[in-house]
Amino acid sequence: MGKSLRPAIPILRGACTTSLPAADDYFVMKDTSVTKVTAEFSPHGPEGEKYLASGIHVAMRLWENEQPNDKKPLSKHPYEVVGYVIKGKAELHLEGQTLLLNAGDSYAVPKNAEHTYKILEGFTAVEATSPPALAHETERKTH
Repeated sequence: MGKSLRPAIPILRGACTTSLPAADDYFVMKDTSVTKVTAEFSPHGPEGEKYLASGIHVAMRLWENEQPNDKKPLSKHPYEVVGYVIKGKAELHLEGQTLLLNAGDSYAVPKNAEHTYKILEGFTAVEATSPPALAHETERKTH
């Protein structure tokens, strides 16, 4: 952001006259939460997911080259998930619905919703979770 175009306001303090700095000059702090995760060092989760960058309110993970299988066990998580299918095909079984996911599709799984996936073709998807699903946290599952 640029400097404010408004003129400085003089303030009298005793015998000294001073001007206030423009509003943009106050509280200028750099963001120190910027992170980068190098692919070869990305932690992996218990289901094979690769954990990517995470912030304070959101995290990313990658499901890479998941192979066809029977349905995985039902899962239920304390976070919301949104995802994008990069390649392949899968069924998302979510709260009594079945959604067919193809390359280019995006999807959402609400917080605490019971769901499972059935991979139909080699499947790669990237997901964002909020609040962050972190590599060191234990996932809750229901069977």
